[in-house]
Amino acid sequence: MLAYIGRRALLAVFTVWAISVLSFAIIQLPPGDYVTSYIAQMASMGSVVSDEEAQNLRIQYGLGQPIYIQYLKWMKLMVAGNFGMSMEWRRPVTEVIGDRLWLTIVVALASLLLTWVLALPIGIYSAVRQYSPGDYVATFIGFIGLAVPNFLLALVILYFGFVFFNANIGGLFTPDFQDAPWGLAKVWDLAKHLPVPALILGLAGTAQQIRIMRANLLDELRKPYVVTARSKGLSELRVILKYPVRVALNPFASTIGYTLPYIVSGSIIVSLVLGLPTVGPLLLKALIAQDMFLAGTIVLLLGVMTVIGTLISDILLVWVDPRIRLEET
Repeated sequence: MLAYIGRRALLAVFTVWAISVLSFAIIQLPPGDYVTSYIAQMASMGSVVSDEEAQNLRIQYGLGQPIYIQYLKWMKLMVAGNFGMSMEWRRPVTEVIGDRLWLTIVVALASLLLTWVLALPIGIYSAVRQYSPGDYVATFIGFIGLAVPNFLLALVILYFGFVFFNANIGGLFTPDFQDAPWGLAKVWDLAKHLPVPALILGLAGTAQQIRIMRANLLDELRKPYVVTARSKGLSELRVILKYPVRVALNPFASTIGYTLPYIVSGSIIVSLVLGLPTVGPLLLKALIAQDMFLAGTIVLLLGVMTVIGTLISDILLVWVDPRIRLEET
């Protein structure tokens, strides 16, 4: 078990390095650079940036150097715990991201937890009570969750909040706690605002996981070992939970690897609609402005979340499925 986790962790470190190379290269693919975007922005405001000023900006940010030199400098900064200077914000990337990163992680984990809490029992019930009214209701809700875009659901919830409750349910804090220092009162205010974005971001994933759990469990319930367990007089609850559910959890657990970054990257439009202070809107602005250090750092963090999610999935699969442990021995 420990050797398995150690190999996975070592592979995760190599994967993170590969992601850093790819993310930095992808940010460099669009034509031009930050100075080009800055010149276009100033021109739209009626200002003119001279060639000398543009050249000085490129020298200041090292944009005239080869891409591998820029990458090596970025890596040197990361090893020292510094992700570089944001060109758009004129501040260190760590300061720009700041609390947004932790709030993003909190929202993502809340959405993932909500997905599991809802999808697991509903999927089990839908499989055990196949073609029952409850199964049809769960199936209908699942199709609605897959069909309705998250941002549209966010707009509908905002509308109903304004019309029927005369309240703004967007954001993660009330105005009084928006810029307040962290404390128990601010944490409680965050907890009160967290269910709405977690529900919106987790709805599509919940609907998908319900369908996955239902299909996998239906397949397991028809296998001979379940019939044998019933013939030995075991209770129906034990027959279902002892082995079929554990085996059906394999694909369920393996989806964590892409669910975490999907929630973050897929929340950009939802974050803009709800006014969430997460890294999604920051990534959009950084890509538009070609702020390579800020955009590259956020893309790298998304990759790291994928690697961490995959590692958690591997550990859960070893714990859930005895066959994986047998193969490792």
